[in-house]
Amino acid sequence: MASSNSGSSLGKGGKGILDLRFNQDQGCFVCCMEDGLRVYNVEPLVEKAHYGINVVGSVGHCDMLQRTNLLAFCSGSPRPKYANNTVLVYDDNTKKFVLEFTFPAPIKAIRLRRDKLVVALQRQIHVFSFPEPAQRLMTLETRDNPFGLCELAALMTAEKQLLVIPGHKLGSIQLLDLAGVERQACSSAPVTINAHQGELACLAVNTQGSMVATASNKGTLIRVWDVAKKSQLVELRRGSDPAMLYCINFSPDSEYLCCSSDKGTIHIFALKNTNLNRRSSFSNLTFLGNYVESQWALANFTVPPECACVCAFGSRSTVIAICLDGTFHKYSFTNEGSCHRQAFDIFLDICEDEDYLS
Repeated sequence: MASSNSGSSLGKGGKGILDLRFNQDQGCFVCCMEDGLRVYNVEPLVEKAHYGINVVGSVGHCDMLQRTNLLAFCSGSPRPKYANNTVLVYDDNTKKFVLEFTFPAPIKAIRLRRDKLVVALQRQIHVFSFPEPAQRLMTLETRDNPFGLCELAALMTAEKQLLVIPGHKLGSIQLLDLAGVERQACSSAPVTINAHQGELACLAVNTQGSMVATASNKGTLIRVWDVAKKSQLVELRRGSDPAMLYCINFSPDSEYLCCSSDKGTIHIFALKNTNLNRRSSFSNLTFLGNYVESQWALANFTVPPECACVCAFGSRSTVIAICLDGTFHKYSFTNEGSCHRQAFDIFLDICEDEDYLS
């Protein structure tokens, strides 16, 4: 994805969808289901691959490597074909499983970049070289991490091979540079940032690995951090009521950020020109403190609030939301704060344009 993102569990959708995730450039997404796995192109919305239950079983989590033929996944309920502590890598070109990794506990998340595989367990993060040779490079301990929060900078030309994981202290994150880790015990000591007072609920890193976004389980604030300076760049207010954040994503150029939550609203914030973001009408009342100093969304649009979704940026100032009910939403936004629907579809009803794999 132009950024990577991980957040609170999406739960289970009424259509048998267990998880949804955009790829690294936000141009495709994977749909993990009780009866298999599907891969979609975003613009235009087209099903590119469909793996039935006889091939992969129920799929709990999956990450797609850019737009390549490689998919890494682990099994889910109710009809797993493999153990839930095993990551399998499938090559769509050869139609074969090419790698298998087994762990001491169930898989919580999988993250890929062209030279690394990262697997999150509830209290550990495992880092591997990828795809050849596939060797374990390090194992990192974390505090309890039920959502499998961890993110990788996807751009191969980024200054740092940034890995972001929860820290040992409540609300903290650890930043690690994985560059050269094959040659050293650890390329650099982890840097800890005390991001929030409560438990982390969502993480995102931009493509360049220069910015990290965090949110706590309170869900009212998103904080964006400068990786080089280890300092806060901006604090963004999603709302005043607590919410569960499902997703945060940076735009490809890192000029905007979007997020989704259980409130059913997709919020869009400006990062490059933060003057575009709305301010509280009470911003001149300084005695009210940080609440009025926060920046509110530049624009927003709504999806069904009872259905979890993830969001990402499309082309030409658009934001895409894909939901566990199988719906696809595309809205354009302007710097003046207006949003207009560009597309709505049921992606589960779209037929595949290639061979169906039963």
